[in-house]
This record gives sequence, C-alpha cells and structure tokens, in this order.
Amino acid sequence: MKKNNLKTIIDSLSKLNKPLEKDLFKLLHENTKDDGGLYSKSEILAEIEKLNNPLYKKLVQIIKMKSTRTISGVTPVTVLTKPFPCPGKCIFCPNDVRMPKSYLSDEPGAQRANRNNFDPYAQTFNRLLAYKNIGHPTNKVELIILGGTWTSYPIDYQIWFVKRCFDAMNDFKKANEDTYESKMDIPYEEKSLHEINGEKIVDSYNKVISKAIIPKKSQAKNETATWEELFAVQIQNENEKTRCIGLVIETRPDEITESEVIRIRKLGATKVQIGFQSLNDKVLEKNHRGHNVATTRNAVKLLRQAGFKIHAHWMPNLYGSNPDMDIGDFKKMFEDEDFMPDELKIYPCSLIQSAELMQYYKKGLWKPYTFEELSYVLEECYKLTPEYCRITRMIRDIGSQDIVVGNKKTNFRQIVEINLKKQKAEINEIRYREIRGEAIEADKLSVKTTKYETSTSTEYFLEYVTEKNKIAGFLRLSIPKIPNYIEELKNAAIIREVHVYGQSIKIGQKDEGKAQHLGLGKNLILLSKKLTKENGFDKLAVISSIGTREYYKKQGFEMKEIYQISEID
Repeated sequence: MKKNNLKTIIDSLSKLNKPLEKDLFKLLHENTKDDGGLYSKSEILAEIEKLNNPLYKKLVQIIKMKSTRTISGVTPVTVLTKPFPCPGKCIFCPNDVRMPKSYLSDEPGAQRANRNNFDPYAQTFNRLLAYKNIGHPTNKVELIILGGTWTSYPIDYQIWFVKRCFDAMNDFKKANEDTYESKMDIPYEEKSLHEINGEKIVDSYNKVISKAIIPKKSQAKNETATWEELFAVQIQNENEKTRCIGLVIETRPDEITESEVIRIRKLGATKVQIGFQSLNDKVLEKNHRGHNVATTRNAVKLLRQAGFKIHAHWMPNLYGSNPDMDIGDFKKMFEDEDFMPDELKIYPCSLIQSAELMQYYKKGLWKPYTFEELSYVLEECYKLTPEYCRITRMIRDIGSQDIVVGNKKTNFRQIVEINLKKQKAEINEIRYREIRGEAIEADKLSVKTTKYETSTSTEYFLEYVTEKNKIAGFLRLSIPKIPNYIEELKNAAIIREVHVYGQSIKIGQKDEGKAQHLGLGKNLILLSKKLTKENGFDKLAVISSIGTREYYKKQGFEMKEIYQISEID
C-alpha cells in the first residue's frame, strides 16, 4: 500500500478552500493503492483520526456519509429481539415468522438482526462499527430495542439482552475495522418455518414460532443474566468512551403495570414506544387489538408518573375507520389530558400478504386510502401536532415489494411538507424545527416555555429557539398533581428529558457555534429547578440514562436507587 498516496489525498483536500465530494473522487482515482484499487472512505477517515490535526476536521464533514443519521445529537443503534410468541392478535400485523411479531425480514433493521443471528452483542457492536467506518461519532448512543412486545419476553432474556448490548458498547473502544462474528446460532429451526398466508391463516404466528424455537431451547439456557451482572456493566458504561445516553423499548398498553414500569426502569430504559394504534374502542375491537382505550389511558398515566418519554404509535386507515374519524382521533390524542405523547410514529395501514387483514380486503370490507385521502389525513395531523411533540416517522420503512395495496411512497412525509409550505401552514412539531447542523450564536437564542396540563401533571416544555423558531435544545419538566406510586419519586418534580440538538460530537469535544456545547442543557436544568421551587417542591428527580449519570452528577443530582435526585435549596 502506498501510504504516501493516502496522505497525498488528505493533504490535497486540506489545501482546498471548500472541498467538495467531486474533489475527493478525483483524488481517489489519481492516487490509488499498489494494486490499482481505490482507498475507501473508512480508510481515509481512519488516517485522518490518526493525524489528529484540527486542520483536517472540515474533511470529515466532506467524507462522512449519511450525516443526517446523527444530526439530532445522538447516534441511534437499533437492535431486534429474536422471534417470540406475541400476546397480540391484530389483523393488520404482518406474520413473518422469521422475525419478531410485526416486523418484516426485508426491513433494514430486521436484515441487520438476521445477519447477526439476533445476537444483541453482535448487532450493537457491528452497528457502531458501521457508523465509525463512515465517519460518525459513536460516543453518545441511543439504544433502541425493537421486536414485537418487549415485556412479553422472559425477564431473564430481557436482562441478558440489555447486558449484552452494554457489553458491546463497553468493548467498542477496542474496535478495529473487522466486524464481530456472532457465536450464536439463528434462534429457530428454519425447516420448521413456513410462510403464513393472510388470506387463509391455518396456523397462527405464535403456534409456528413455538414449534420452531423448541429445538433451540439449549441455546436459551445461555440467554440469561442476573440483575447484579447487568448493574455491573451499567456502572462501567458511565465512564466509557461509548455511552448509552438513552434506552428505548417498545410494548403494548395492556403490558404496562406498576411493577412492569419499575422493572423497565431498572433495565435502564428512559423512553417507551407504545402502540396506541387508535383511540376508538370500536376500531380497536374490529382490529382484534386485545385492549381498549381505558387500558391505554392507564398505561400512559403510569409511564408519565415514572418520568418516561412517551413515544406513541398511531395508525390511520385501520379497518372500521375513515379519514374524518382518523383526524378526530388525532385531535383527541392532544386534547384529552390522558394522552399527549412526547413523540409519535404515524404508520398508515398498508396491506401485507401475511396479515389477516387480507381476508377483509378480499371481501371488500377494507380498502386503502387513495393518495388524496392519505395526503388530507397526514397534512391535518401535521397541523394539529403541538410544539412539544416530535413526529419521528410518518411512513413505516416497508419495501414496496411487501405491500399488496396501500401507500408505497417512502417520501410521503416530504410530499406533505411541500404541500403545507404551499398552503403557508404553520408547522410546530419538533423534528421540522430542529436546527440540525446549523451554526448558532448563544445571544440570539431565547427561552420559550409551553405549559400544558395532563391528568397526572403540569408539564413544562422549555426550549431554546432561534428568531425563526428553530429549536436548539429543550427540557421536559413534569410537576406532579397526584401521589406517585414509586417511593423515591414521592413529592418530587421530574425532568423527563433534556435534549440539545446539532450534529452529535464526541464527549468532551468542543465545536464552536454548535448547540451541543453552548451550555444550553445546564441552563435549562437551572430553569427547571427554579420552576420546581416556584411550584412548591423541594426535590427534583431526573430519569437519567446510564451514560448521562456523570453529567447530572455535575449538575447536583445524586444517584438513589433508579433515579438521580437533587434537593433544591
């Protein structure tokens, strides 16, 4: 390998005033390896890192691929649990028996999980490696655990799964360019699996999966860990180079109980993705959802009292609904004090071959919305979303080849936003207002406070905004109205989230003009302490993640059992 050729590429780029990607490609072809091959972007980035020269910092932005992946201030790592029986019987849900319930093997995250044999360590380590190799920081990780209904898995498996993800983050400092080969087998007997045809379901997903995973019970003996083992790797992660600054699980409303919420918190979770799907009892019943709206109300109440960020899933175009009903349902989500989620995934119902909904479609009982109908619903949803809520996704990442009928446009969100701009409609949701990679000046930011009432709390959404209402950072403060069922949260206000936007950068690294190092988080915490005192409370808790414990410790918070708490003078 001609090492000087690699250095020539970097030196040449650094001398350009405004290097572009086309300049990089030209230099790659002019300065090849000994065998005539081209240097990869990961090789160039690795060499830049070794040189450790501030002059080369601008080159990373040119070479980096898919920069939007970490533009919101964190590096998201999504991992999937193994296929496992699900308590739900929803007619709209895919029945891909190679995947955990509701997921399809063609989805990007599912493909990565399958390649890694659903091994949590391999999934986490290799995803981090993929980020590192294309120039993204891997210091601040939001770990997102997906796969059917998390709380229906055996508790030993849950503890082990989370522990292995933390093991991977703790070990990542030793990573080179080689992927980690899973030492686990695929968690099912493939010959026992067969496709489920939604037009005529003979064997249910649960029945097929139960048969398929029986031969793998010997492996399941190794899928266990103790709470003590988990706590040990969590404590280690508090000061690691790759820290977990957020942990997300997903479940159903009917799986949420007081004891379950406390157990999720002990695992280190800070956010729960929860399937609302609909807030209409008749629609839920027609779709065999298995619970009613009252169950969702109770689940949200318990999660909010515990300080969790509530990330709702909501589905328009379900069997038994229509566009106007959907818009009414969406209004209810933010007008009814029992709901008011912090984040939202809007997943219009699409027909998948393996879903039981196929039978309803064939009989003419259900049909997908037209492009115009779906545009109407999603545009209204956008306009109705308050400024304290973030629409994380508007269309699910399902390949068009898997959709029998229904929307196949993956850029529907972009289409909706363009239409709303033409209408000069006001859009307040968070994702639309994020500053992303913009440079900002602290003296041009102002604090904006949105106060709203829920059935369990008075919520303060505190945000730093630009003159154009772009959001640089925010804090969610919850002032309780009713007694808390969690002992250490009694008589305490709760910080449910602190988030500063801008491109994710390394822990301890300074980046002039970037929101992540203007002290916005610290200022918002000071303001939340003031509001806590003004509301008659002397104790402020924070639902900190493992990797943010050190940060909150510096802000005057002391670790108790599963929360950090500050006594306010």
